[in-house]
Amino acid sequence: MSTFPLVVLVLALGAATVVAVMALTAIRGQQLGVVAVVDVAWGSGFVVVALVSAVVGQLLGPDSGDATFQRWFVLVLVALWGGRLAWHVRSRFNGEHAGEEDPRYAEMLGGSLAEVGLATAVKRVFVVQGTAMWLVSLPVMVGAVTDLTWWPVLVLGALVWAVGLAFEAIGDRQLTAYKAEPKETRPKVMDRGLWGWTRHPNYFGDATVWWGLWLAAGLASGWVVGLATVVAPVAMTFFIRNVTGAKLLEKKMSQRDGWDDYAARVPMFFPLPPGVKKSVSRG
Repeated sequence: MSTFPLVVLVLALGAATVVAVMALTAIRGQQLGVVAVVDVAWGSGFVVVALVSAVVGQLLGPDSGDATFQRWFVLVLVALWGGRLAWHVRSRFNGEHAGEEDPRYAEMLGGSLAEVGLATAVKRVFVVQGTAMWLVSLPVMVGAVTDLTWWPVLVLGALVWAVGLAFEAIGDRQLTAYKAEPKETRPKVMDRGLWGWTRHPNYFGDATVWWGLWLAAGLASGWVVGLATVVAPVAMTFFIRNVTGAKLLEKKMSQRDGWDDYAARVPMFFPLPPGVKKSVSRG
């Protein structure tokens, strides 16, 4: 099969996969009475899309050794990131706040799921998340059915991905340890470790992971694929910084004692070492 019809096919199958994932997640959310379950599907959904894309590429795409290695290597990167994220969110979802709606989604819905109904939740959350998932997956989908052009870019992408995963995983672990401390003795605001570099190391890591995947799956497949799919990491960065992630969370966190001092010292998104004046970066 020639390249263009194959790209159209994998994008269509990717869209169908996303619809299936979000439909099942919406049903589960209705059963539990919360839409926050979509956060568990967020990481695992990307893995399913990457797997479908890799299978399509293996069956119909370029059969060179380089292309084969690239598509399965990228799948491994997505699976490590998405699997860890889904497991972390699921453990948090089943923790002390089990069954409670995430304040971010209550803000997006304008109330609880019971109050607004499933149709509103699908429109405001599941369709938005599904569209974002498909868009962000573009380099993974297209890269799976095209040939590898630049090995050095693939390696660079893996390194960038590793930096992002480290920020996300370490930041999550540090926050979990902080929450396990007695509320009476722990600081009012978490500002230790990577949280002293950026107010959202997990979200920054998320964005960095997808810039790495764009390099490894998109740009490594050539300039055309790279330019056609660069919207993916741009969209991921925009969404988690300005729409569903950091911005909504800060509305809640800004009510805590000590937050203003913390926000004055630590950048919102792009990290800076402690002690470096935040005026250097407005991230």
